[in-house]
Amino acid sequence: MAVTSQPLRGRRACKKIFWAVFPHACFILSLVVYAFLGALMFSHIEGNRKVNLSEEYRHFLQNLWDISRNLSDNMTENEEVFKEEIHALFHTAKRDWFVNPKDIWTFFGSLFFCCTVFTTVGYGNTYPVTRAGKYLCMLYALFGIPLMFLVLTDMGDILATVLSKSYSEFRKLQSKILASKFCPGSICIRGGGSKVDVNEPLSIVEMLRSQSAVRKKPAQYRNAQIFEMLIARENEYKKLSRSKSIERWSSCPELDRGKTMTRVIENFDRIGKELEKLDVPIVLMVLVIFVYISCAAAILPNWETRLDFQEAFYFCFITLTTIGFGDTQLEHPKFFLFFSLYIIIGMEIVFIAFKLGQDRLIGLYKKVISFCGEKKVPAKKIYPK
Repeated sequence: MAVTSQPLRGRRACKKIFWAVFPHACFILSLVVYAFLGALMFSHIEGNRKVNLSEEYRHFLQNLWDISRNLSDNMTENEEVFKEEIHALFHTAKRDWFVNPKDIWTFFGSLFFCCTVFTTVGYGNTYPVTRAGKYLCMLYALFGIPLMFLVLTDMGDILATVLSKSYSEFRKLQSKILASKFCPGSICIRGGGSKVDVNEPLSIVEMLRSQSAVRKKPAQYRNAQIFEMLIARENEYKKLSRSKSIERWSSCPELDRGKTMTRVIENFDRIGKELEKLDVPIVLMVLVIFVYISCAAAILPNWETRLDFQEAFYFCFITLTTIGFGDTQLEHPKFFLFFSLYIIIGMEIVFIAFKLGQDRLIGLYKKVISFCGEKKVPAKKIYPK
């Protein structure tokens, strides 16, 4: 019985881990598939469009020819006028006149464009030109942005759990260090006059034995023994019921499958709950964001040679906060696609920091309003009868 139940327990543990990871993997896989489908769609529509020389483009070339023809041999006299006319003329130029669509809308370029759409970054240096591409872009964003927010919320739960546990472990370690510093050996218990070592856990009986008041009362000592026996019996009963349930599930796969599906649905229902319970100092989140962006800013200039550390730091901050001015353009977008996971995690860290800052501001507003309300409410005067 014990030998045959070990492989069954191992399989059940693997199934439990699989179904616990399944919702997270499902969301991420859906986003990846959605991005690849969008890249194929936009690379086909925008990359294969025909470049027609419009009347506006012909008018631009005619004006450029007129300016160059009217330019006199003595350039110093008309230099300022020439600069103003050229600047005004090139301000009306469009990039689509001088760029081959297939050079921009490659698969990796289209994939980079899709990432900027559903992450709401929108740098603005790549955009659809055809009417079909514009309509499909709106439809693509309509479904892609909620999917991206769902992935951010799901990963936010994971990050919130990691941050909460790390911060709680840090506080426990800090408490132990302070306790060992100010009370290195033991803690004195008032009333009994004895000392209890805090390094090793004590059972109820051992705790009662250490007190002088309990040794005089054997009835309480016997009650403690009975209490421990009841706890041990309850634990044995739980183990027995768990083994019986394993046998019942193995004999009835439908029952096991139904309970598994219920757990999976519960995992979907718990999305966003851990993020709402997160409560860490805002200074810690600011430090995490600074370190996170600094790591990327140190790596990015290795293939984007035009960027130094400060420019890369600025670019990563603008990206993770979804501002996306578009003033900094990447020469190799396909290398930055390897940072897609970095962008998703970074956006979630920034989102958590903004949420904590929002909670702190709400608490500050409540304190200010309550303080002003207490100041404005006059105290009631009590007149003697």
